[in-house]
Amino acid sequence: MEVKQQLLHEAEQFIYTCYEELGRSRDEAEARLLHIRHDIETNGTYDHTYEELEHGALMAWRNSNRCIGRLFWDKLLVRDARGASDATEVVRELLEHMRIGTNGGKIKPTLTVFRASKPGQPNIRIWNHQLIRYAGYETDQGIIGDPISLDFTNACKDMGWQGAMTPFDILPLVVEAGGRPPELFDIPEHLVMEVDIEHPELSGFASLGLRWYAVPMISDMTLEIGGILYTAAPFNGWYMGTEIGARNFADTFRYNMLPQVAKLMGLDTTSETTLWRDRALVELNIAVLHSFKKAGVSIVDHHTAAAQFKLFEEREAKAGRALTGNWTWLIPPLSPATTHIFHSSYDNRLVKPNFGVQDKPYMSRQANTASDTVLQQKRQGCPFHSG
Repeated sequence: MEVKQQLLHEAEQFIYTCYEELGRSRDEAEARLLHIRHDIETNGTYDHTYEELEHGALMAWRNSNRCIGRLFWDKLLVRDARGASDATEVVRELLEHMRIGTNGGKIKPTLTVFRASKPGQPNIRIWNHQLIRYAGYETDQGIIGDPISLDFTNACKDMGWQGAMTPFDILPLVVEAGGRPPELFDIPEHLVMEVDIEHPELSGFASLGLRWYAVPMISDMTLEIGGILYTAAPFNGWYMGTEIGARNFADTFRYNMLPQVAKLMGLDTTSETTLWRDRALVELNIAVLHSFKKAGVSIVDHHTAAAQFKLFEEREAKAGRALTGNWTWLIPPLSPATTHIFHSSYDNRLVKPNFGVQDKPYMSRQANTASDTVLQQKRQGCPFHSG
């Protein structure tokens, strides 16, 4: 009974807020809650209407403390894929999400919701952290590709997948649905948009052979709305340039490109006092922004993103909503002190609806705990803007 009471409490809080924001009357909210109470008492759960699902997903983005891009929370396209029951149907929806979200480079913030977690029914899980991501291979000569993908790449290999062993191999989709073992699906090449990275002034930069995929589509987080947990709800925004240039390419535990960029620039790397890392970092980020814009792919620089977040703060205050945020995730990894966020403080309390993390199915409990700790320390990004 305690579980049902907690679910009803969560449902009541959500419905009252949701209906008020949608301009619905208190009487309509009360009438809806009568049906929800009956469903919870009878079945131990309830189903959202599409209107509730859509607005709940929008609220979850608005409440995402780690996200600097929340100004556009009400522009999110929410796709209802709760009817998909097996892995093949789920993948069909994922591929359609890729097509819609990528939108030829004019990236459209998109979220696709699959069936909610229900008592006595197996959950739908997408094993990928992002729908599109590069593989990582451990070899005698060192790591080829993205080191952060080593565990998932090994899981795919155990299922029979073979990559080309290049630094930028697209990983397959792995989906678990219908109570069946996880199934593996290759992604059609035409759905993967990538950007070759070049520099507008540094000759020879293209010889580094860098590229990155156009859209970050986070696919392993939970979406909680009114006490209902959706274990598969992939979503995307567009990249902030620093996530690629200052993190994916620059971090020593990722592609670690700063030494190579510094060498290309002819910088003295024998002493930290030359600030060679900083100089190389700036040029690497210039290259990312230049290349995405040249390719016609949506991207935002960290100064513009910070200004947009300032506008979001003002709009939330005008709407009478208390702003929440995680300062350590909101500050950009490049020149944070040049933004107002660095000089501000934020309330980091959790407000629902929201997104949450869940254990990786291909890792042990101990490994999941260690991985989550490292993730927090390394600040991988925010739900709608993540490397």
